[in-house]
Amino acid sequence: MPGIVSVKTPPEAPSLRVSVPAEVNGRVGSSSERSELVNPKPNSPAPRRPPSPSPSTSRAKPSPDRSTGKKKSPPEKVVIDESSLDNPDLGPFLLKLARDTIASGEGPNKALDYALRAAKSFEKCAVEGEPSLDLAMSLHVVAAIYCSLARFEEAIPVLGTAIKVPDVGKGADHALAAFSGYMQLGDTHSMLGQLDRSIECYKDGLKIQMEALGDTDPRVAETCRYLAEAHVQAMQFDEAENLCKKTLEIHRVHSPPASLEEAADRRLMALICEAKGDYEAALEHLVLASMAMIANAQENEVAAIDVSIGNIYLSLSRFDEAVFSYQKALTVFKSSKGDNHPSVASVFVRLADLYYKTGKLRESRSYCENALRIYAKPVPGTTAEEIACGLTEISAIYELFNEPEEALKLLLKAMKLLEDKPGQQSTIAGIEARMGVMFYMVGRYEEAHSSFENAVAKLRAGGERKSAFFGVVLNQMGLSSVQLFKIDEAAELFEEARQILEQECGPCHQDTLGVYSNLAATYDALGRVEDAIEILEYVLKLREEKLGTANPDFDDEKKRLAELLKEAGKSRNKKAKSLENLIDPTSKTTKKETSRKWSAFGFRS
Repeated sequence: MPGIVSVKTPPEAPSLRVSVPAEVNGRVGSSSERSELVNPKPNSPAPRRPPSPSPSTSRAKPSPDRSTGKKKSPPEKVVIDESSLDNPDLGPFLLKLARDTIASGEGPNKALDYALRAAKSFEKCAVEGEPSLDLAMSLHVVAAIYCSLARFEEAIPVLGTAIKVPDVGKGADHALAAFSGYMQLGDTHSMLGQLDRSIECYKDGLKIQMEALGDTDPRVAETCRYLAEAHVQAMQFDEAENLCKKTLEIHRVHSPPASLEEAADRRLMALICEAKGDYEAALEHLVLASMAMIANAQENEVAAIDVSIGNIYLSLSRFDEAVFSYQKALTVFKSSKGDNHPSVASVFVRLADLYYKTGKLRESRSYCENALRIYAKPVPGTTAEEIACGLTEISAIYELFNEPEEALKLLLKAMKLLEDKPGQQSTIAGIEARMGVMFYMVGRYEEAHSSFENAVAKLRAGGERKSAFFGVVLNQMGLSSVQLFKIDEAAELFEEARQILEQECGPCHQDTLGVYSNLAATYDALGRVEDAIEILEYVLKLREEKLGTANPDFDDEKKRLAELLKEAGKSRNKKAKSLENLIDPTSKTTKKETSRKWSAFGFRS
């Protein structure tokens, strides 16, 4: 897009590239020069194993400069009188200076000064009551430079101003400017880990684009896939699936059979189906995507899809077919990228997981060690995200080996690799939650509580306070609070976890039932016996009517309820009350004055 650089450009990059449109006919850019209504987005993976890279053009990073190798002379030092900013020729001139300053490698700070003054000039020269596209584009440039300097918080209000400038009703140019602003604002929120705000911006951008181009334009398909990827990152799979279906429908009309676009759509759809547990559908999409890539001679992409196919076979316990898929991919990666490439290491990790699940522990450990050797001496071009992802996956296998200390070391290394990277808050939160579980397992409850607390804070800030994952982390933090005798805090955490998991998973889900049990035990410890009894009666009713009584937890909960009823001098109420109004912050239930024996209830993770 004109005047916009992807916010994925790292702050440590040797030279900042911000595309600033040249002056055309006395104003910035023209409709023919502006790019399509499609905008790139930063990668902000959710705390889970990421999918194989998608060939989607919406994921592409800015291509490097194709210069002749000659050094460009820096622009002349220009002193500009602030009082002359009302000169209509000054804004385009200042934007050109900003572009030349960046191209010469002189530094983004000076370019930022020129861009800010250009925006002021366009603002002063704007005709009252008439929206200025030049002002909007200059603000986009300012925000892009802020993002390149990792000053994302400063970019947000600039973009907030930029999206208010265009009047969408005045034609395609204004629609493009508004679309560009919303998408860039979404990117910036994403880099700050604010996925909920990011998604809302993308939705606003998509709405404008569809009004300008129609519902079936190929550019709309790109934005739909773009938004679907954001929903996947936020673990909102139903919304992602609907958008991905729309993208596939558009590409079937406008693209040839077995196109690269369709392959990218199917890979994303496979990821969504896998996350929802529909492995057969995921496998079907991956096979079709692989055929499309073969038709387009994309050997490395075929290998990446083979890894994904292997993952599906592993989930289906079709181990021989999984090994075959992984080995196919491994052969291609070794021949095309070398034995020490992170792609090779990622396949080693998948094979280690497979061999552990088939009981071949020696082979599993060997593949883990081979992957760690590659990550210890990464080849040039390997990103910190790739290494961190690999270390996190290996730590999960060491956890299965019952080596929590080694798993903790790997998680700590992964977190250190990502802590200075923008847009990785959600991933770091996932790692911290895993570390909390590890600390809890080895009895280091203070450290476990601290890790969970950090993870919860990041997830709240990132807008994931309503996800099932967040509910599970709250439950785990509550368990660590119990171990530290912070019972009131534990009760609050279990209550919040219950509300989230009831909404996201339903009352009959195992995670929700575990929280019910923990909450009942906490109420018992606080002396709120009536509330504890009501929860357990509700849980037993659920098991008897919907889940069956064969589960060993049923007998345990029944015994616990009997003990509480005996203590309270009551008999079981077969018609359990609804939990809808059970947890009342204004409850007048008081703690018992006498010292109670610690609850005999167990707590469930």
